[in-house]
Amino acid sequence: MESEAMDESATASPMQLSTPTGPAGDRQQQQQQQQQGAQGPRLLLDTDPIGVNLDVDVAGAPERLRPGLLQIIQGHAVPYFVPVGGSPSAPHVWRVEFEHAEEVADGTYEARSVGSAAGDGRTRIRIRYRRTVDAFRALGQVLTAARAAELAAASGGGSSDRALRAPEVAIGETAQFGTLALMIDCSRNGVLSVKNIQAMLRNMALMGYTMLQLYTEDTYKVEGEPFFGYLRGGYTQGELRAVDDYAFNMGIEVVACIQTLGHLGQVLQWPRYASLRDTNEVILSRLPETYAFLEKLIAAASAPLRSRRIHIGMDEAYGVGDGRFRALFGAHEGTAIFAEHLARVHEICARHGLRPMIWSDMLFCLAAKNNALYAYYDQSNSAAEAFDAQSAGIPRDIDLVFWDYYHTAPEIYTRKIQQHRELGCAHPWLAGGAWTWSRMWCYLPFSFESNRASLMAAKSPAGRVSSFMLTIWGDEGNECDFFSALPVLLYVANHAHTELDEIDAAFMENSFAAICGGSLGDWMHASRIDEIPQGADPADARAQLPSNMSKWILWEDPMLSFMSPQYASLGLDAHYTQIADRLLDCALASASAGLARPRYPLNRLLRMPGLLARALSLKCNLRERLVLPYRAGDRAALLQVAETRLRPLIEAQRELWLYHRARWHRIYKPFGWETLELRYGGLAARLQTMYDRIVAYALQQPAAALRRSRAIGVAAGVSRHPALLPQRSRNPSKAAADLLPDVPMSSASELAAPLAPGPSMSVDEGSGMSVGDAPPWLPAIAMATTTAAAEAAEPPAASQDAVVTSVGLGWPVTVATTGVAATLGQPQSQPLLLPQHASPVVTAQPQATAAEPEGVTTISALGVRELGGEGDFWLQPAPLLPPELDPSAAIPAGIGSLGEDDDEIVDSIPELDEDLHCVYENSHTALLLDYARVTAPSRLG
Repeated sequence: MESEAMDESATASPMQLSTPTGPAGDRQQQQQQQQQGAQGPRLLLDTDPIGVNLDVDVAGAPERLRPGLLQIIQGHAVPYFVPVGGSPSAPHVWRVEFEHAEEVADGTYEARSVGSAAGDGRTRIRIRYRRTVDAFRALGQVLTAARAAELAAASGGGSSDRALRAPEVAIGETAQFGTLALMIDCSRNGVLSVKNIQAMLRNMALMGYTMLQLYTEDTYKVEGEPFFGYLRGGYTQGELRAVDDYAFNMGIEVVACIQTLGHLGQVLQWPRYASLRDTNEVILSRLPETYAFLEKLIAAASAPLRSRRIHIGMDEAYGVGDGRFRALFGAHEGTAIFAEHLARVHEICARHGLRPMIWSDMLFCLAAKNNALYAYYDQSNSAAEAFDAQSAGIPRDIDLVFWDYYHTAPEIYTRKIQQHRELGCAHPWLAGGAWTWSRMWCYLPFSFESNRASLMAAKSPAGRVSSFMLTIWGDEGNECDFFSALPVLLYVANHAHTELDEIDAAFMENSFAAICGGSLGDWMHASRIDEIPQGADPADARAQLPSNMSKWILWEDPMLSFMSPQYASLGLDAHYTQIADRLLDCALASASAGLARPRYPLNRLLRMPGLLARALSLKCNLRERLVLPYRAGDRAALLQVAETRLRPLIEAQRELWLYHRARWHRIYKPFGWETLELRYGGLAARLQTMYDRIVAYALQQPAAALRRSRAIGVAAGVSRHPALLPQRSRNPSKAAADLLPDVPMSSASELAAPLAPGPSMSVDEGSGMSVGDAPPWLPAIAMATTTAAAEAAEPPAASQDAVVTSVGLGWPVTVATTGVAATLGQPQSQPLLLPQHASPVVTAQPQATAAEPEGVTTISALGVRELGGEGDFWLQPAPLLPPELDPSAAIPAGIGSLGEDDDEIVDSIPELDEDLHCVYENSHTALLLDYARVTAPSRLG
């Protein structure tokens, strides 16, 4: 964590813990100070070696622990553990031993120093426990203690390594809940792979979670039902069994979490199940065939698992009884339909020896005859009157799960817990949420604040529940990386093992670094993509919901941009540029340090919010920047904005797409990515159209020019961040002088001054795609050589500098070289060649037309090809098209024009003529756009 966050008091609220306030340069400044021996708050950097290893006595541990210990040691990301059969890599070693003790109460453990081991003098730490999972929670706390000792040694001078040599460890905790569960949504496109479920389980074990629920509406296989989960990447019986075995080794129970009433639209869409449909999302109650089908689902979901508990869902079943049920059976009270259906499903569970649980919202919504969310949370809405537990037949062995992710006052949760007991449920569950849904990155501050309130209620004498669940949802297509919620998992777990109401900030930092392998301050900073800039006027929120502004700024139509009045005065471009700089630096710090196993390996995931912030820094306020010169009639200024903001944005969104695609296929099954790819493809197409129309207008080109447009791909995907291309010169003036030694320095230096900063770089660092006025020597260079000279020239050597060429309309850009030359339809006369020591990435022919003045270079290229590195690309030639398909070919009169005047000049952009109005005054809360057409593309019409 950055020093600003480390200075918070131990009783800081989660919101105070949330986001370090210092500038992006603080981390680099502290690194320099530490390298120079300056005094000040000490950070442990990736370059700092691990100071202590844990030598876990696997062979001497109780047999029940050994498989899980091996899983932890072999899979842990940070090199704290001595490999089994290997040697320590740190100067200090702690020997960790385990003792199963029946006299220790369930949910408690103790870890203490017990002297030195005979012969080697290593410190011995003994963990005494009863439940298997408590042994792993204790191991996670010993890791945290090791990290704290490292920090103390680093900050205390040369004699301070006593904390590492001879630690005085005395740790003891008591779990506040009999069950601490995590639920992961595997039904909103993202089906987490088995390998990554196992990675999540290792973190859960070290945090002390006792249960995992995989929320699978239709994403599991059912024998004899080929259309159940069709094209959705469902888990096989073998995969679920492998997950259950892996979790069992660490004392974690895996529970099936399915749906048996609502949320079944992905299944009911298929004609095979049309007869079972009440509404599009709700299955038809009372029908015998329905319960035969549901029994198959319950049996298939529970069979591979050891647990005899099952979550049967039944939430948000809006419209139950209002569809085909009414046509077949007549009008009935919703509460009666629900109670009857619940009793039938409960019978099925009983036959299979399963104890069910359900989400409780429909009990309250049906009682209030109101499907709105506030009906569920209405403090005056007690469902006991409508659902009398004895007469309506709600079985007492069905556990009710009360879910609330929105409130920040404990008393609201306490009152609702009491209302669940009034329904006859003596031991209701309470479920909080990690805010991963409807956004691109988990929003940590509000996740901490809302869960703190619910946990305080759950631990209070008035609320006191025995089971707490944290949920990770992926609504609206699951753009979010679920691992971004790891800090919330840790916060909830730490809260669930103390009676205190607050969690110490330094403890959280050490715990997150040691267990997960990330820097908490940097991860908190990533949440700022959904926060208004500091110093801006606070929003007048319409609801107690965290903003998801990064998502709707990214996906909103760039030409219409109807949400832009909500944030027009916030200065988001500088806000997002600062975030991008810091996060990309953090993500690349380990790679640039050349460490095989860095201290913060999880920080690499910050590249996603970093790339997103970089794209947003260019997209926010883009329409306003275009409207000003457009309405002023300044075509040159309009073109300048298109080249300095819109063209880099096209490249930035492409790189975001490429990274997001790679990350998705690393952690999820491929099914579901098509949904997000539709969004990226739509955004790319709209940005290209926007660019082409603005250019045609600015240059007063005929409408026919739009047919000849080719997608921008000259440097698409080449990263703008300097660390991704370490061989490239970061001094544009020097690059120009080296590249063109025969050009006067005054001319070469013109490369630097007018260049606009790249999306995540300042001017003094150079820009991967910078645009300015064409230097006077560019046409001369383009015309200087001949074909004969080209044939006689030696192959150019690879350059470490940038290559200057002219793209499209003649605006000069700097393109990072990759050492690979590509010939793109090289003409046989007057090719564009650069000096021999520079590696050309393109060759093209200067053209002189009415639309393109003499000396302007047109590049005939389409697309890029990845070389395999991070951000290195080379150009591939545009394909040769037959004349009838070539957009640049002349079209005979009357063919395809339908009487239109193809020579009409583009002289207006109607979208920019429209005045925008503020939709929600002063609101920056969770605004959801309409994704109905792309959230479920597999749905039948």
